[in-house]
Amino acid sequence: MKKDELLKNIEKYWTNRAEGYSQVNLEELAGEKWPVWLSVIEEHMPKVERKRIRILDIGTGPGFFSIILSRAGYQVTAIDYTEEMLKKAKNNAGILADKIEWYQMDAQALRFADNTFDMIVSRNVTWNLEHPDRAYYEWMRVLKPSGVLLNFDANWYHHLFDEEKRAAYEADRNKVSSLGMHDDYTCTDIEAMEAIARQVPLSHIQRPEWDRQILKQLNGIQIQLDEKVWQRVWCEAEKVNNGSTPMFMVACTKAPVQQTERLRLQAAMA
Repeated sequence: MKKDELLKNIEKYWTNRAEGYSQVNLEELAGEKWPVWLSVIEEHMPKVERKRIRILDIGTGPGFFSIILSRAGYQVTAIDYTEEMLKKAKNNAGILADKIEWYQMDAQALRFADNTFDMIVSRNVTWNLEHPDRAYYEWMRVLKPSGVLLNFDANWYHHLFDEEKRAAYEADRNKVSSLGMHDDYTCTDIEAMEAIARQVPLSHIQRPEWDRQILKQLNGIQIQLDEKVWQRVWCEAEKVNNGSTPMFMVACTKAPVQQTERLRLQAAMA
């Protein structure tokens, strides 16, 4: 499949998913876990006056991160490739919508200047990108020196390529069914999503070690992998649904300006 066709299929999937995913975000915003999410993010916040901190929310979807961060007083810019997701996000933001900057944009080709944002946040985005290494390059490019990147993701659909993971995934589905819970997988277009997952590269790779290695090459310092963050931020239903695919956090601080300039000069002389 040509890459343009794959990107169109990804956009089509998330367009069709926008209504249901928006409802999930609204439930999160009305629930008890959003303060935990905010706390986790703020633990890594750069030491800058709150009202001056600029945050980029990549793949905002229906706006969860953008809304809770704007509520907390930060300057927020939100992007998503899918127009319908942005419409839902603006609606969900209510009176905060005018305080947030919204852009329809490809996470792998950002239209922002270098060194623009103090922090970048993203959730469940990297795994379904065609060129996640290119995306990381772009994210680090627009991050200010000493800025912080927080990427929350999981090894989504890795069970398509690993028999042990497949068995664990099936056990999750059986447990959800036996408890009479809503199944986050079977209530979506599984066939369409699995077709996409088979073509994007990160479905094949056990993460987050891959992320660490990429970020080390991109002026990343103090790279921290938290593979238990799911225990803090997920509600019980999420833990049951996704027990075999726990969410991790990749936290990366960009090199300070002096080190960034030294690395640039070294690269130029190589």
